[in-house]
Amino acid sequence: MTHRDAPTAAVISVSAWSRMPGGTKIALFAGACVRIVILGAGQVGSSVAESLVSEANDITVVDVDPSRLKRLQDRLDLRTVTGNAAHPATLERAGARDADLMLAVTQSDETNMVACKLGATMFNIPTKIARIRSADYLSHPEIFASENFAVDHSICPEQVLTDYIVKLLEFPESLQVLEFADGKVSLVAVRAFHGGPLVGHELQYLRQHMPQIDARVAAIFRHDSPIIPEGGTVMQADDEVFFIAATENIRKVLRELRRMDKPVKRVMIGGGGNIGRRLATAIEGRYEVKIIEHNKANAERLATELGNTLVLAGDATDEELLRSENVADMDVYCALTNDDQTNIMSSLLAKRMGARKVIALINRGSYVNLLQSGQIDIAISPAQATIGTLLAHVRRGDCAVVHSLRRGAAEALEIIAHGDPKSSKVIGRRIEEIDLPKGTTIGAIVRQREGKPGEEVPARKNGHEYDVIMAHHDTAIEPGDHVIVFVVNKRMVPSVEKLFQVDVGFF
Repeated sequence: MTHRDAPTAAVISVSAWSRMPGGTKIALFAGACVRIVILGAGQVGSSVAESLVSEANDITVVDVDPSRLKRLQDRLDLRTVTGNAAHPATLERAGARDADLMLAVTQSDETNMVACKLGATMFNIPTKIARIRSADYLSHPEIFASENFAVDHSICPEQVLTDYIVKLLEFPESLQVLEFADGKVSLVAVRAFHGGPLVGHELQYLRQHMPQIDARVAAIFRHDSPIIPEGGTVMQADDEVFFIAATENIRKVLRELRRMDKPVKRVMIGGGGNIGRRLATAIEGRYEVKIIEHNKANAERLATELGNTLVLAGDATDEELLRSENVADMDVYCALTNDDQTNIMSSLLAKRMGARKVIALINRGSYVNLLQSGQIDIAISPAQATIGTLLAHVRRGDCAVVHSLRRGAAEALEIIAHGDPKSSKVIGRRIEEIDLPKGTTIGAIVRQREGKPGEEVPARKNGHEYDVIMAHHDTAIEPGDHVIVFVVNKRMVPSVEKLFQVDVGFF
């Protein structure tokens, strides 16, 4: 008898649970071992495996390259299978018949889609997630329907990264901008500066300083060590501060926390690959954009695809080219090639030559830790920026959104509260009454507004149906609330999941 046939199976369907757009979900009781098959041991697959293997999950990684699998197995406690992920025999050897979740993240869209179809028809895997890079596939979602390729969730890391960088351009003072509850709530990381309005003050001063805006400091990192924010915590210069507020108030809060940078007007992009092209397409209507592509044929193709972007054929590390194209006048320089060394060198050159802010895409995690907050203003790890999209489907409980923070050391989760005061440890309780794991803070709650029969709900006048409530000690959690939880140490995530677990009797 397989685990899926057992009467005490850990997997239950919760498709009837109310939630904002997101569809059905597989929920796993806290403490259950999740059997996950990861197809592809590249940057994304390896990072996901590393993130999940320490959480009592049963991980198997499949790849055609045995040397890549050996390097992974030497570092992590997991199984590996060498073979083509689109072959039934390979999936059988990987344990697909007993898998709870399949993550198909190979470099081939077609391999990922075929694997998901096999996972549905031959192995009855409950949840199948595929990495899809082709815009053509993504523009036809019917391809992923259960009667076709049976992809439950598709992710496009390149698009996730593009959206991530667009937010950094929109808020140039920030180190990270993350959204929850369909964009109604934002979590923003900034670095406190000498002479800033809040530096040297206790956090309780924040409410006095901004009486018209409700915002919470979710966490502070000082010299890379987390500090749990309390009313008496004094903010210091160079602190990395994560604050949470309604998205409509983010700019006002930024204005109070630190001096505002001049709005971005001019952007230069080094690299015209998938990410560089997507970024140029997304921003060329709002900014003056230049893009440098070393491959002449690709540069010519970009010139025909992009309407308002100046495309330059050349090397992003060519100092003369950067000087002649006035890199010193750029508000932001984004190094987005496929090569870490090129991105590092071109970013350092651009910064030295006068670019106001530089952003570099760095695949190797150790490089990110070395370069972040140095001469390179923001170093982005593609794997860490996209892993949250996958984690949202792996986290136990009804988890709508997960964001990986601080290079994977911390997490911010949007968890939907279910049950009643008898079946839940959080429903009907004030935050001060909830036994939160150490290092965990509840930053905000998003709650659907309810009006009396025949009464117009004020929030709906502007098309909004939800209230954003900043979490204070006396705030009580109600059924259906979307609770934004900040965990400074990801090892505490299982305890948070268990806290929001609903007793089986509720179902």
